[in-house]
Amino acid sequence: MQFDEIIQKRRSIRNFNPDPVPDQAISDILEAARLAPSGSNIQPWRFVVIRSQEMKEKLKAATIWRFALKAPVIIACCTDLTSLDSRPDRLVELTQAGVFDNVEMEGEYTPPERSREQLLTYLNMNVGIAITHMMLKAVDLGLGTCWIGGFDPLKTKEILGLDDNLPIVALLPIGYPVRVPAQRPRFPLEKLIVKKV
Repeated sequence: MQFDEIIQKRRSIRNFNPDPVPDQAISDILEAARLAPSGSNIQPWRFVVIRSQEMKEKLKAATIWRFALKAPVIIACCTDLTSLDSRPDRLVELTQAGVFDNVEMEGEYTPPERSREQLLTYLNMNVGIAITHMMLKAVDLGLGTCWIGGFDPLKTKEILGLDDNLPIVALLPIGYPVRVPAQRPRFPLEKLIVKKV
């Protein structure tokens, strides 16, 4: 499938066929996430792959979106808060790989000071890029997804047995769509461009 076609075909799927999703398809989706870009190459995304009916039943206590729990696979997409600790090592790797060769900069790169809230936003933004890669790869494989933000993050973290360094950004149900709905209305491009300067 051509990339433009993948973007055109992507939909939020809320009705999944119960057919199992092959392990290879999930591996391919996770590989697409692994290859996503991240600031300073810190790669802060971590994933919990949920297939068991028992775990899906437990997750009913954390979200009202029952359709998501009927998907054959749900991936809990997390941010690793400790990933920033590896930033110096990642910058060394980038430098050794020649990423900054012939790149115009003034002085040496030093990450800006950020509050804890700003750092979490920064990390979550990077995880969001990986989630988008996963969603698009799923379409390429004939699968559907739906980004779920409506869940109790603390309850979900407790149910999944995750520590405090792994807050959950989103739940991503994955399965074969019962039907692919029509494209949702989108604003015209002119409405989105604030100005050209």
